[in-house]
Amino acid sequence: MTLKGPSALGRSAALLSFLVLAVAAGCGGDETATSSPADGACGSLRVIATTSVLGDVVGNVVGDRSRVEVLMPVGADPHSLQASAAQAAAMREADLVVVNGLGLEEGLHAVIEAAEADGVMVVEAASFVEALPFGDEQASNGHEVDESVEEGEAHGTLDPHIWTDPTRMADVVTGLGEVLAGADPACAGMWHAAAEDYRAELLSLDGEIEAILASIPAEQRKLVTNHHAFGYFADRYGFEVLGTIIPGGDTLAGPSPADLAALVDTLEREGVRAVFAETTQPVDLAEAVAAELGEEVVVVSLYTGSLGPSGSGAETYIGMQRTNAERIAAALAP
Repeated sequence: MTLKGPSALGRSAALLSFLVLAVAAGCGGDETATSSPADGACGSLRVIATTSVLGDVVGNVVGDRSRVEVLMPVGADPHSLQASAAQAAAMREADLVVVNGLGLEEGLHAVIEAAEADGVMVVEAASFVEALPFGDEQASNGHEVDESVEEGEAHGTLDPHIWTDPTRMADVVTGLGEVLAGADPACAGMWHAAAEDYRAELLSLDGEIEAILASIPAEQRKLVTNHHAFGYFADRYGFEVLGTIIPGGDTLAGPSPADLAALVDTLEREGVRAVFAETTQPVDLAEAVAAELGEEVVVVSLYTGSLGPSGSGAETYIGMQRTNAERIAAALAP
């Protein structure tokens, strides 16, 4: 069973029973809902997260009490993520699998379904936020969505890159806390407290990012990125995404010469000063576009689909978001 949408939490006795059964073995199945075990008796779960970003976020909620395994190695592109046979087997034995959703893990669809068929609880992080549509249809204010899009049609239409907005990730954290509390009611207070503590950190990060970006005037808040990965960031902090080098929402497509020529024309007209590449992708195309625009245009790499290696400043989700904000501000501020 995949949980989709905040309304799925706590509304159904049948769902709650399923959650309790799904993780009882890892959470002290002999405890009753009215017991009050010590923290040390709570939360012994085996959790699998698909991406390194989700792995860090989930790890900050479940803490050292549980074991969090991440499928994607640091530096890998989540759009091309595939599971090994050992990873697929591990997912079918996990207590909880946390995925991003909205088509990000397209290569994992079959193994996620297999895990669900075995009774593993699968939670989609994107189900706890209001998703934005891609590209020109993307709302610049608020968290509006195209309500004409049916749930089954969301793949390829709604933007999966929710983690570029820490306020949305704070909502994800709250949702995870609710799921864990519903699955392990004997330790519900612990799960709620852990989620609230980390949520507070993410909201503090949001304020820090706003302060970092304050040096960029409104007329300079224009982004040119490798692919459509910063829609939520732009929505949250008042930026405009002028264009992307790779069309569409994933990194598996390729631009045509006409696409690149049209992009260069747009960027010349807008007076763009920086092109933002990604640490998970080659920078060749970004450098070619920048060269067409002139020597004063710089190429700046940002952390998008993956955390950074040790010493990068992006080893954690919070560090990743802070580092990206600092690099954007350094490139665009007067």
